Amino acid sequence: MSPPAGVLFDVDGTLIDSTYLHAVTWWEGFRAGGHDVPTAQIHRAVGMGADRLLDHLLGTERDKSNDDLVRAVHAERYAPFLARLRPLPGAAKLLRACHERGQLVALASSATPTELTAMRAALDADAAIDAATSSADAERTKPEPDIIEAALRLLSLDVNRAVYVGDSIWDVAACAKLGLPCVALTCGGTSRAELAGAGAVAVYEDPADLLAHLDESPLTVA
Repeated sequence: MSPPAGVLFDVDGTLIDSTYLHAVTWWEGFRAGGHDVPTAQIHRAVGMGADRLLDHLLGTERDKSNDDLVRAVHAERYAPFLARLRPLPGAAKLLRACHERGQLVALASSATPTELTAMRAALDADAAIDAATSSADAERTKPEPDIIEAALRLLSLDVNRAVYVGDSIWDVAACAKLGLPCVALTCGGTSRAELAGAGAVAVYEDPADLLAHLDESPLTVA
């Protein structure tokens, strides 16, 4: 069988080393809003959209009067990192390798347009990227699959002709709702066992590890 025609990539925590930056700045946002949430719990929720993350960590029956403050402080504290973001090992090379093999490459991110611009600048691999999504492209966030569906539409691909690469159980869950294979990376801080247990079809350490095993990975072997 031929390899997948398209490869969709999550960006935060998968290609860009930002997961723990988000965890700490969300922690500061929660503190500003009067919520004492351990960073370990926040880390495990990173990958959800901001709306779902608050519901997941604080419960749906909470007083929501400070929600906008929590989000605003997170955004304010995260903003200084945008110019200093760093790609994870092998990230740009992996994108280029897929592109050179003739595969379509999409960044399936629900980051804000400003954050996406900063992450693309850090990756410095635009010539290998055929499409990219941001929070403007979907109403519902992970673990709902809307942003993945948006990326597939941009590539004009059916779900059975693509594979997804992510770093969180929320990525795996979103893919499962579409029947899309999800390759997972542990560089976002989630363990191999948890990612495999959530349903990832293969687990690697980081983009460099996936690149080193590309020929036998689900990105090549359908």
